[in-house]
Amino acid sequence: MKVKKLNQQGFTLIELLVVLVILGLLASLAGPKVINYLGGAKSDTARLQIEEFGASLDLYKLETGRYPTTQEGMSALVQQPSGVNNWNGPYLKKKTLPKDPWGNDYRYTSPGQNGAYDLTSLGADNKDGGEKEDKDINSWEDGKK
Repeated sequence: MKVKKLNQQGFTLIELLVVLVILGLLASLAGPKVINYLGGAKSDTARLQIEEFGASLDLYKLETGRYPTTQEGMSALVQQPSGVNNWNGPYLKKKTLPKDPWGNDYRYTSPGQNGAYDLTSLGADNKDGGEKEDKDINSWEDGKK
């Protein structure tokens, strides 16, 4: 009686461990880059939202003759303040004011210290100043720095 050898193909434990080590090394190199990219995307989103608010504020001024006061705030873009004539809003697509990408309110003052109005996101830490993701994003600054 002859015994047939079965050709079993597969991976050895060593081969699997080598592949897992290589995948681990790749993840350790790529992971921080992906996290930095996502963090930068939030800052870019805040910049774009501030620009969109600026366009809405300009339209509000064009129709009413002035920017909303600090007391009226940006809610004047979605709900008519009392005593404001020629309001043809809402000036934003949504009926509520969006928060910044970190879930915080934008700061709005009018008249502003840097222009007709100042609009700011305080960044990830929600505090004045900061660097990287904690850096404030302001309507009066060019975001390409």
